[in-house]
Amino acid sequence: MADILAENLSGKDVMGSDGAELGSLYNITMDLSSGSLNHLVIDPAESLRNTDFEYSDQGRLLVPVERVKAVKDHMIVKR
Repeated sequence: MADILAENLSGKDVMGSDGAELGSLYNITMDLSSGSLNHLVIDPAESLRNTDFEYSDQGRLLVPVERVKAVKDHMIVKR
């Protein structure tokens, strides 16, 4: 995948590989010691139902970065 600046991702819509709207990107977590990215933190869409992803204490979806399949107009993650 090509390099993308984090500032270009903020607020980007996130969709599942099945076409379901998951929400919009709020933040990305990382491991400070290794620099590896951990999770996309997503403000969930109101229409979102039945997801296997974990939720943060603030009610945001935590999607492992390894699930990202594409970043274009939307971010696409494997569901």
